[in-house]
Amino acid sequence: MASDPKVHIFEEVANHNKTKDCWLFISGKVYDVTPFMDDHPGGDEVLLSATGKDATNDFEDVGHSDSAREMMEKYYIGEIDPKTVPAKRTYIPPQQTPYNPDKTPEFVIKILQFLVPLLILGLAIAVRHYTKKE
Repeated sequence: MASDPKVHIFEEVANHNKTKDCWLFISGKVYDVTPFMDDHPGGDEVLLSATGKDATNDFEDVGHSDSAREMMEKYYIGEIDPKTVPAKRTYIPPQQTPYNPDKTPEFVIKILQFLVPLLILGLAIAVRHYTKKE
């Protein structure tokens, strides 16, 4: 580790959110994990999903090994300025139109599965009635 680590602001770290340029901050430390993207056991999607936020919980929840924690040191590039990190936001789900099961293709198929046999039965009865010899 450097004796006087560089201090990064949140916006700067959050802008590094691509496969070819990926920074994370975990426990107040900033890591440039770009060279590790292809080697990460969970794939690069896992690392990309942790960008733009404090990735401490994501990292700790997985239960990384001691060797993984040691490996992090080579990607360390500085500290995060805690004053620039936005307060944790509550999740607001996106607005969705209400689900109407009557408008799904499966519903139409079920209706047809009910009506077609009735139609065939009605047709058979009608044919029998009109062709019946007295």
